[in-house]
Amino acid sequence: MSPLLPAGTALPPLPYLLAVLVGLGAVGLGLRRRRPTVTPAVAGGFAPWMATGAAGYALYQAEAVPDAVAPLFGNPTVYATTFVVAGVLWLAVADRPADAWSLTGVPGVLALAGSVCFAVLVGVGIRHALATGTVTPAGPVRALALSVVVTGSVWLTVRSRVGVTGLPGVLALFGHVLDGLSTAQGIALGFGEQTPLSAALIEAGHGLPPAAVFGEAWLFVLVKAVVATLVLFAFRGYVRDEPGEGSLFLGLVAAVGFGPGVHNLVLFTIA
Repeated sequence: MSPLLPAGTALPPLPYLLAVLVGLGAVGLGLRRRRPTVTPAVAGGFAPWMATGAAGYALYQAEAVPDAVAPLFGNPTVYATTFVVAGVLWLAVADRPADAWSLTGVPGVLALAGSVCFAVLVGVGIRHALATGTVTPAGPVRALALSVVVTGSVWLTVRSRVGVTGLPGVLALFGHVLDGLSTAQGIALGFGEQTPLSAALIEAGHGLPPAAVFGEAWLFVLVKAVVATLVLFAFRGYVRDEPGEGSLFLGLVAAVGFGPGVHNLVLFTIA
């Protein structure tokens, strides 16, 4: 298995796989033909959908998903499934303003629909956890609060130089800080890191003196925050010159941090 892929990564049974591939192909073709406008706001509007996919995988791991649809919630299928749903919605509202956060604009519709889906999944997860007696929200809440504080502090420090990256930049920074700190909280709760490369980085930090003060995942958290900040510096010119493409790529950077971070929060709360 690749050191970049978490444990448990597997494709679903063939019928489910074909259905997802057909959906991806149809959405991809639709997006290619319509070429909807991408703005920083549109990129931000997809954040709740990143969270939705992450929550879906957490429910799958907690065995809170009905068997009939469970293969669609495995990793990485759940993210493809989520993209198909979000992509269909994007195509349906592509003719609306791409900068308006109201329900008359693309970002507002995407964000609201994604938030509703996320809330439903979290509700299902909490109901399952209450039934099994496994609700543990304190640790995840601490990780979330600390992530907000750290992200805000870093952003205020570098905003004068990378502020052009806007909402996608903030989301990218927050996502990777959240991934790092939620992983650290998970280790404190007894969960193991699923991605081999991340686990190796955590193990390397565990043997260094700062671990006694900041915890064994301190190096992983530091690397995530530093790399995310450097990405903002690297992308500032790109976003300035090509706001649409730059925001799109920053959104992808955000997804690979924000998704795992939200997954950690939900899983550690309900498992």
